[in-house]
Amino acid sequence: MRFIPTTLKDAHIIELEPARDDRGFFARTLCVDAFAERGLEIQYPQHSISYSARRGTLRGLHFQREPHSEAKLIRCTRGAILDVIVDIRQNSPSFRRWQTFELSSTNCRELYVPKGFAHGFQTLCDEVEVSYLISTRYAPGFAGGIRYDDPALGIEWPLPVTEISERDLRWPSFSE
Repeated sequence: MRFIPTTLKDAHIIELEPARDDRGFFARTLCVDAFAERGLEIQYPQHSISYSARRGTLRGLHFQREPHSEAKLIRCTRGAILDVIVDIRQNSPSFRRWQTFELSSTNCRELYVPKGFAHGFQTLCDEVEVSYLISTRYAPGFAGGIRYDDPALGIEWPLPVTEISERDLRWPSFSE
């Protein structure tokens, strides 16, 4: 596994290092020792997946408030997404900054999203499945979000939005 720092403090892209043979390949997607050496979360009591049928589907931007803030390890297992994270930690040098990453079943990249970030993605094709390892159990009363089209952030989504939940449309802007 190769850990590549992003421009946002504490977030990483993780490139798998597949061992290939005639059958295909084998690769680690999580190694507790490698994560611990870098000070990354190693406990993930919740594993989840999302499925999106249509290209252009947008999910996010979601986060959990303290004391239920969560780190996530995100991997696209079918199709491709443009993943977006926003640093919402007020004392962080990258506060209010965002960055995008293409994750796909072919590039086999993972995104480590630390606690204190909002997270969302847009599907780049039909039939997309995304896997999440989450460091904290979901606490509905602590769920939060930011509007995906907040002009204060200016996130550049690659496609027109074809599907989005009513809840995601109702999130406040970042300044609210």
